[in-house]
Amino acid sequence: MSEQYEYVPHLPLRRRVRDIASGAEGELMAVINENVSDTGLACWMELAYIRGASGLEFTTSVANVVPAVDGQACS
Repeated sequence: MSEQYEYVPHLPLRRRVRDIASGAEGELMAVINENVSDTGLACWMELAYIRGASGLEFTTSVANVVPAVDGQACS
């Protein structure tokens, strides 16, 4: 049986990012290729783990992660 996850190198690790899906910002802690399936068929997805201001981490698709722009409106 294969692993359920693997770490993926990602350049903005430990940098401030924004999740465009939720608008939440935080520090990018890891990018992990995870098997998100709860069935027997593998369904792999790259998830970004972001630590918010509260200290709790949340996940989102890597496609939703953009650099945070401090003090400026994002367009």
